[in-house]
Amino acid sequence: MGASYQPLDPHNLKPSSKNPPCFLSKPVCACLACGFVSLALLHLLCCSPAGTQRPAFSPLLQYINNTYSFVSSVPEEEKSCNYSEGKWVWSPGYARRYNATECNVKESHDCIRNGRPDTGYLNWRWQPASGCRLPAFDAGAFLAATRGKHVAFIGDSMARNQAQSLLCLLSAAFPSRLVYRDADPHKYNHWRYAFPTHGVTVSYYWNPFIVKSTGKSEDENVQENHVHLDTPGDGWGADADTIDVAVVSASHWLLNGAIYYNGSEVVGAHNAPAELNYTGVGYVWPMKMAYRTAVERLSSSRPRTVVLATFSPAHFEGRPSDSPTACTKMEPYEEGEKELDWICKELRDIVYEEAKAARARSVGDSKTRIEVLDVTKLAVMRPDGHPSVYMHRDPFAHGVPERMYSDCLHFCLPGPVDTFNEVLLQILRKRR
Repeated sequence: MGASYQPLDPHNLKPSSKNPPCFLSKPVCACLACGFVSLALLHLLCCSPAGTQRPAFSPLLQYINNTYSFVSSVPEEEKSCNYSEGKWVWSPGYARRYNATECNVKESHDCIRNGRPDTGYLNWRWQPASGCRLPAFDAGAFLAATRGKHVAFIGDSMARNQAQSLLCLLSAAFPSRLVYRDADPHKYNHWRYAFPTHGVTVSYYWNPFIVKSTGKSEDENVQENHVHLDTPGDGWGADADTIDVAVVSASHWLLNGAIYYNGSEVVGAHNAPAELNYTGVGYVWPMKMAYRTAVERLSSSRPRTVVLATFSPAHFEGRPSDSPTACTKMEPYEEGEKELDWICKELRDIVYEEAKAARARSVGDSKTRIEVLDVTKLAVMRPDGHPSVYMHRDPFAHGVPERMYSDCLHFCLPGPVDTFNEVLLQILRKRR
């Protein structure tokens, strides 16, 4: 790659087509806007028919509830909202909710700290297609919904991405305490934080296949993964009886493949070396078995919620992962611009099928609630939200190298992954 490559443009902070310029000065525009809003509110208060003032002001009250965490909002009764379909709408400053450095996120996801020059990716919110609005994350409401409970994220690095997002969203509003974490400060594979005001703990368990695995998942120098589909992962499996809310997420490692076992017997493989001569089983069946083993281990006679998260795709868009241009798009895809490909649909369908099958199996004294956190569509439309080359500080400080790794899978923190937790909160607040 030649030296003509330009890194992300720090001045391109908003789409000009969506935000026409103001021909008056900003203070004058602000004063006029305030005046119009005041007149509109006065008209609603004075001129609305009796008994309609509260409905007229409900959007304002909802905004206040969503903005200040100490105001608890109540979900609308008898109304179901589908958050899985929708579009990203321009909302300046919407996602600037916390300082990722202060909540100790993985350094490669702390894009602002690492010098990413554009911040336009923070100016979007998810608007569901069903017409209802997805409320902004309310830390107080989340802790109230999970009071006295252990919330655990189980799975791969996307599960960690969401878990760290939740930790930051909560700790920005309420005091937290580190209970434990990996001995190696550069690893983020196992940690737990407590929120004493509500007796809530939030944990993350690194299990990229959900179930027990050895090999490459533990040591990158090992070529193969060995996955025991009938055995829960060591860490979360041992703690399963203490978990009240489990968010389970894994897809990418299952796509890459492994050698699969039932007990001590090899039952097949996916993408294993040909010389091993194992029966090919693909990725669909192992993924179903992994989710099934997890749900069965987490099923309980006491109230418990198991949330199965759908696939969050990468945005390398056919470019090699060591290309500085792998994901440099600076705006979300518009509706119709990017369709889900067949593999995204298949992986999402697997989660829905396993959730449905788990509910069908949930008989007798089981009180486990099975839900689906469908993030596939909202994630596929956000190619702008990844760290890209800003996995390390000031990647262009010494010029533009021809090759450098780009992260086009995980999301910046803060960033689009915070929306995953907005949807999760609504799932937890929904009546059984």
